[in-house]
Amino acid sequence: MSSLSFGERVARSAWRMTPQRALSGIIGWGARCSLPASVRASFLRSFAARYGIDTAEAEKPLEAYSGLAEFFTRRLRPDARPIDGTPGVVVSVADGTVVDRGLVTGGQIVDAKGTAFTLAELLADQDLAAALDGGAFEVTYLSPRDYHRVHAPMSGRITGWHYVPGTLFPVNNKSVVREPGLFAKNERFVTVLDGEAGRCAVVMVAAVGVGHITASYDPEVATHATAFARARVYHKRYPAPVSVERGGELGVFNLGSTTIVVYQPGRVTLDPLPPGSVARMGRATGRVAAAGSSAQIPSGGGRRLVD
Repeated sequence: MSSLSFGERVARSAWRMTPQRALSGIIGWGARCSLPASVRASFLRSFAARYGIDTAEAEKPLEAYSGLAEFFTRRLRPDARPIDGTPGVVVSVADGTVVDRGLVTGGQIVDAKGTAFTLAELLADQDLAAALDGGAFEVTYLSPRDYHRVHAPMSGRITGWHYVPGTLFPVNNKSVVREPGLFAKNERFVTVLDGEAGRCAVVMVAAVGVGHITASYDPEVATHATAFARARVYHKRYPAPVSVERGGELGVFNLGSTTIVVYQPGRVTLDPLPPGSVARMGRATGRVAAAGSSAQIPSGGGRRLVD
């Protein structure tokens, strides 16, 4: 961390001292406020223009959204994100930018600065971490301009979830550089899925302003609710797993953040998408290998963080 400039060290200290959950609560409250009908469309149009949001993809016209939060969590038109139906592929779980991809090594994910965090820390489940050690992973950053619903990379069965409390640091490039292992420090919600690529974990990482994640397959999950505000890890395993199709909706971010998908070792070969590539939900991002065969990351898939 000695390579940080004085300004970056000050920013790091400031964020560490910031009451992140209180700040996120204020941001969330403001976003949930209903806008007067007379200014609703013009306000949301200005917001969309500032962040480069394609409003033509939205499910509803701008005036039909009550406020910023409802617009931010908007669904898209049914034809806006076709799901790749090619047999034997896995698809991107979210819109955004490819930040990092590689193989989990020795139970660790090594980030672009060479620092590492363990899979067990990220998932808060030693058994799941052991089952995924050596598997392919991909990190996608969702900026304010992106669609903020997260989907299944393959068809299968949701066997359970883990909620892990944590900090709410921003997840942009500067913050990730300042705060090593940030993704294993911030609050996160993990969906565990079994399918044709074996087992995988889809991790939704919260950030400042995003202390609110909901699960589309389980109405119990609303991470801003009182039941989730007791600073302890929650686990849930379904006695009867929940079926989901490739591209089926898993959850919703109530502002921008990050997804991390980790696959069972030897089961997925990721396509050669260089970091910085645009990710689109439903687009093929890798190929499923037969059980027992080896899978790898294609050459040229180095690591880079994005702004």
